[in-house]
Amino acid sequence: MQHTAYIALGSNMGDRELHLLRAVAEIGSIPGSRITGLSGFYDTEPVGPVAQERFLNATLRLETELAPAALLKELQRIETQLFRRKRTVTWGPRPMDLDILFFDDLTMAEEALTIPHPLLHERRFVLAPLAELAPDLVHPLLGRRIDDLLATLDAPGEVTRI
Repeated sequence: MQHTAYIALGSNMGDRELHLLRAVAEIGSIPGSRITGLSGFYDTEPVGPVAQERFLNATLRLETELAPAALLKELQRIETQLFRRKRTVTWGPRPMDLDILFFDDLTMAEEALTIPHPLLHERRFVLAPLAELAPDLVHPLLGRRIDDLLATLDAPGEVTRI
């Protein structure tokens, strides 16, 4: 069975653009999966209590045969094996961060995975590329379109499409 997932990508260490391009290529090679859409790249301010460099963010749409947990496992494999990500500082700098934003219209909350991503509606750096890719997508818990969530977002954070 084919599922549609939206994945957020972010990098603020090293060659950010190259990292995003490598991540897109690697996600595209996940067995039983294919990328069907990719937003532009956005230069964004970091969010959270840790002082760090700016991020480059994007969102992609993935058609996949994988279940959510299996997809998460593949994304975490890419983060750790390809980009050598170490989860030492919460919200700290990272060469690659891959998050499942949506998976079909599924809603779930487990220890390892919450779908939709619980903070996506509060983050301009997620909503801007997602609105470019899927403005009409409706958040299954909030019942609001992505473009509307972005237009009415009252949160700081500079986001510039490059």
